[in-house]
Amino acid sequence: MKLLFRSFYFKTVLIVFLVFNSKQVFAWVYPEHRQIALIAINELPSEYRVILNRLWLEARTGYESRLTESVIDTSQGVKPTQLDYAAWLGISGDHSCSPEDLLNIVLKTEWILRVADIAAQLKIDIDNSKSPSQHTNAIRESDIRLQRADLDYATRAGSNNVHFLLARPDVGTDARKYLQACLTGGTPLNALGAYAWFHVSAMYKAARYAKENLSPKEKSALILSAMADEAFALHFLEDVYAAGHIAGTWGNASVRKGTHDYYNEKGLEVVTWEGKHMVVLGDAYMRPQDAAVAAFSIRLSLEQLIDAASGKIKIDYTLDKFSQTNQPDSFSVCKNNFILPRKVEADFLIEILVKTPVPGLATGAGEMPRFRSELGKFFGISSSLNIAGINGGFGENQVQTGAIGSIEANIRWGFGMDGVLNLAGDGLVFLQAGWKLDGSSSSSFSSNTNSSVSSTSLTTVIPGRAAYNLRLRLPFWLIPGDLLIAGPILYLFSPSTATKMAVIAGNGGLIPWQSGISTSIGRFQFILGREIGVSLYGSSKTNNELVIPSSDTSVTSITYKSTQLNFPFLEYRPFRSFSQDQSSSLIIQFFTGVDIPYDAKLVVPSGKAVPSLKSVWQIGMRIIFDWRKYY
Repeated sequence: MKLLFRSFYFKTVLIVFLVFNSKQVFAWVYPEHRQIALIAINELPSEYRVILNRLWLEARTGYESRLTESVIDTSQGVKPTQLDYAAWLGISGDHSCSPEDLLNIVLKTEWILRVADIAAQLKIDIDNSKSPSQHTNAIRESDIRLQRADLDYATRAGSNNVHFLLARPDVGTDARKYLQACLTGGTPLNALGAYAWFHVSAMYKAARYAKENLSPKEKSALILSAMADEAFALHFLEDVYAAGHIAGTWGNASVRKGTHDYYNEKGLEVVTWEGKHMVVLGDAYMRPQDAAVAAFSIRLSLEQLIDAASGKIKIDYTLDKFSQTNQPDSFSVCKNNFILPRKVEADFLIEILVKTPVPGLATGAGEMPRFRSELGKFFGISSSLNIAGINGGFGENQVQTGAIGSIEANIRWGFGMDGVLNLAGDGLVFLQAGWKLDGSSSSSFSSNTNSSVSSTSLTTVIPGRAAYNLRLRLPFWLIPGDLLIAGPILYLFSPSTATKMAVIAGNGGLIPWQSGISTSIGRFQFILGREIGVSLYGSSKTNNELVIPSSDTSVTSITYKSTQLNFPFLEYRPFRSFSQDQSSSLIIQFFTGVDIPYDAKLVVPSGKAVPSLKSVWQIGMRIIFDWRKYY
């Protein structure tokens, strides 16, 4: 038992690391990011579109096999062989950590083409979804495939709120003060601050491109870097329009994720800094009107970049130390949590900011309603009704099949991690302890007994009995229990590797057949190896007594102990509700198991040898009521 608790502790450490370092709450899924960019570029005035295509052709020099001939390819679908500029916005932030990282991934990796293929398929699947369950399963399948293609997908930028708007400190904050707050050195990373940082980098490089006397090779490298900076910036400008990223980021991980998920699906009424009212939705729920609103700001930002590259905007880039390079910006939103001090010209940023939604207030009076997800520590109570078929009794000659019913009452401690990666994920960890009471088996202990033996509970194959009950649930990476061994070691020497393994385990494992499947009647999940139950019979003060028939029709009475192992393999959840800090659900589990007897002692008749006992196999079903209180 001590070893069990110690292993559970190490596993808990690993899972806590996962929860607080891989909260995947990016805004807009990849195809939505790309769709917004396609609309924005298509709606550019013709003279701007001509210049942008010219800049793109110059930037792609030497990379013609990887980058599309036109700046965007509206016909691109699954299995792309090249990437257009609109795809860069989907890759930024979610699949890369900086413009420098973005450009390296776009130009030099093969896995990013698989990501683009998965994104295109996700768009098709979401568009064809006819029900919430189909929508959930589309995201589930996409996330599983994305995690395979991009091993850092779930953990990238997980330690900060760079994809969210900074909450307003008070109602008196105007647009200029808010922008200043977002850009002040030492401010936590935020979506508008990230946009401003990288857009400024792009603008300064574009101004250098227009004014400096550079060789064709230098000009090509410089405009390529400027376009990478701008794509990275535009990713976060798009994030500003996702409902779950407007409501405010304060609160613990459970509140932030729950609030994010709720508003993204249900929508949020917002007002822009210039007074326009509208309703917006969020990640994976984007409507045409949401895309159109975001695309307008993306278009304005691109027009500014094109004007700077054309020399129409006067920018003193010489005062900025970050712009004196032909390489993309290297500031990482994954490794940094705070904005660096930087001198910026605010006028062209204000032009964009006034079009964006006013974020929610910080905690206090007037705050937007907050919602929790089932993420974090919990204490719970669980009860169940069980029915199992058995293949006989403990005696060597007892082969009569039958059934046993039982009830359980348990308490649980653990961590809830439903939906860390998506609604189909399950990183649930708990340790359960309680009491189990079995009824007598339905079959008699022998079909050929001495008539002098009266029929009672004791004459059944397995008489009624009670047990201490333990249950442990842990996700696994490849084989059950692997993270118990590998987790603590990897966590000490390579936390990033440990986190990646835990993310994969929580989302169904390396072979993701254990991720949840949503249907119109509930959620199904194969869970073999994730959960084990142990019932200890005969460990209390009351001895279990058993009557064993002999071949000569005589009987032997013994006491015994046994350990029953229970292995659930399929779980069905038809009902679930969740409040601010409590959840309740009805769960049906199908299981198999084995009951292993030991420590048999003779009762009567004296002097007779203790009969040999065999294990009893069973298969059955548990109907579980599960209640949790989150902290």
